[in-house]
Amino acid sequence: MLISGSVKNKFIFLLTLFLIFSLSCNKNKKKSSAEVGPGQKIVIKVVRPKESFPFYCVGIEKFKEVLEKETKGAVKVEIIPEAQFGSEEQKFLSLKQGTIEASFISSSGLADFVPQIKLFNLPFLFRSLDHFYQVADGSIGQLIGRLIEDKLNCIFLGWTSAGVRNVWNNKRPVLKPDDLEGLKIRVRDNPIVVSTFKALGAQSIPGAWSELYTDFQQGNIDGAETTLLMLLRGRFYEGAKYVSLTNHLVETAVFLFSQDKYQKLPPYVQTTVLAAGRAGILASRQAEAKMSAETWAELKEKGLKFYNIEKEVFRKKAQPVYKKYADHFGGLKLIGQITK
Repeated sequence: MLISGSVKNKFIFLLTLFLIFSLSCNKNKKKSSAEVGPGQKIVIKVVRPKESFPFYCVGIEKFKEVLEKETKGAVKVEIIPEAQFGSEEQKFLSLKQGTIEASFISSSGLADFVPQIKLFNLPFLFRSLDHFYQVADGSIGQLIGRLIEDKLNCIFLGWTSAGVRNVWNNKRPVLKPDDLEGLKIRVRDNPIVVSTFKALGAQSIPGAWSELYTDFQQGNIDGAETTLLMLLRGRFYEGAKYVSLTNHLVETAVFLFSQDKYQKLPPYVQTTVLAAGRAGILASRQAEAKMSAETWAELKEKGLKFYNIEKEVFRKKAQPVYKKYADHFGGLKLIGQITK
């Protein structure tokens, strides 16, 4: 188990309580389920993410396929474009209120409601994307999932990723933290990420995605930290030259289902929802891995240079960030159990 019993802090204590509470509730869910009469069809409304997250769309399609097939048509999955929602907040509020039944939601969109999810914003926390999935599918990720369930009145179906974020610029290769010294790097508007790049020596400039292309063209910034797919689709390869495979942050999301709707489903449909949710998560992960590999190859063809780094050197440089935020996530010992 990744969380040591010797870590005596309020976060771990609350996580354990929520796990026990959730498991207890799960045992009673089927008892409150309503049966569907003959000839009736269950309609489940699912949000289709924006095309900028195509792997989530793959996950939604797999969820629909499995759920409709395994229930032999008793369930119809209706896909609703995300454009109908003005913001990420409106989307998960609709999920909480039961006006939609299922959606992928970014971790950043949940952070104000479940602060513990910010654990995954710590830099260089994971050795690889596979390591992230090990942690997310293990006790830490599942306990945070229980917190999400409680806060949003939903069923937590699992974690997935939109890829890992890397540093790119048009000035010089970044092989060690000192190479970031003085570079103007656009970062996600997130206190932990801003603090990270300041600790590494860069001029850490938070800003919106919509402003990134113009600022880069005009020379207001030297580069940014994004996923490879964002680098390609934003056409930043037109000015960027060097990509350092820092893999400093995993772009995470969760797949959620309305608990109100779940409790009204027949037991066999409840079971199928969980199975279809897992299938959707795995399909999304596989699609992201495939697209990232294809994107890397395409960017190389466009002339970008890629550089590996010694991640441990960067992690040591980022230690002040760990110390600053550790108490929010269970302490340095918990972080050490992940990074060991």
